[in-house]
Amino acid sequence: MAEDDDEDDGPPGLPPGTPFYMTPAGAAALRAELRELWDKERPKVVEVVSWAAALGDRSENADYQYGKRRLREIDRRVRFLGKRLERVQEVDPARQTQRDKVFFGATVTYARLSDDAEVTVTIVGVDEADAEAGRISWVAPVSRALLGARVGDVRKLRTPGGAEEIEVVAIAYPGG
Repeated sequence: MAEDDDEDDGPPGLPPGTPFYMTPAGAAALRAELRELWDKERPKVVEVVSWAAALGDRSENADYQYGKRRLREIDRRVRFLGKRLERVQEVDPARQTQRDKVFFGATVTYARLSDDAEVTVTIVGVDEADAEAGRISWVAPVSRALLGARVGDVRKLRTPGGAEEIEVVAIAYPGG
């Protein structure tokens, strides 16, 4: 996801002001990354830049130039994380009471009706998505097709290759 300051209007494809839903674990990971950058990595880089600046000629000082570049990267990420964390709405899937329907945080197994292949995904926040690990964003087309469905429901999924039908096979939530 882009980290430009202007890109914090909401999840892609949704109106500005849409909340950034995230699991408690995902929000904790962002807070931990922010602490690591601000409390540990940034002070180390500042120390290197200060040392390199004291050596004189900064135009040919690789330590100074790399350090300044890294400092800008850290500061940009810190700003991004700070803005994101201000708007995060934590949703704990373990506290979901209506466990027979697909909501944020559900782990869903669905079958593609075209080839009977089964796929299992967990619906998470935009910043937590990792397709290889089976974690997909709640704004992804598959998630949008699945949200609100029950076991046995058939939903249409719009793909670049055309519409595809998928059937919900199982729904699970943490702690259940």
